[in-house]
Amino acid sequence: MQDDQRGISRALAWFNVSGRKMGSWAFALNRLTGIGLTLYLLLHLGVLTLLVLGEAQWDAFIALARSPLILALDVVLIFGILYHGLNGIRVALVGMGIAVRWQKALFWGLMALGALLLAVSGWLIFTI
Repeated sequence: MQDDQRGISRALAWFNVSGRKMGSWAFALNRLTGIGLTLYLLLHLGVLTLLVLGEAQWDAFIALARSPLILALDVVLIFGILYHGLNGIRVALVGMGIAVRWQKALFWGLMALGALLLAVSGWLIFTI
C-alpha cells in the first residue's frame, strides 16, 4: 500500500507548488492547461463524428452547445488556450535568451493581455 502512495506522490510531484515562487505556479498551470487542451482535442474529434450520424444528431448537438453551461465551458476553454499560448510565448522567449531579465513583467503583461482577450471573448460568446 505504501508503494502505491509513493508512486502517486511521485506522479504528482510535478504539480507540487507549495512554498514556491510564481514561476513554479506558471509552469504547473501551463502543464494543466496543456493536459486540458489535449483532452478537449480528443473530445472535439469525438463530437465531429456526429457529422457522420446525420443532420438530426448534429442539430441536437448544436442545441446543446448553445446552453449556458456549455457556453461557460467555452469560456474556460478560451482561458486555457490564452494562458497556455501566451505563457508558451514567454517561455519560448526566455528559453531563447530574450527578455530573461524581464520575464516576470513579461508574464504579467501577457496575462493582462490574456485577461482582456478573455473578457472580450466571454462577452462575445454570450451575446452572439
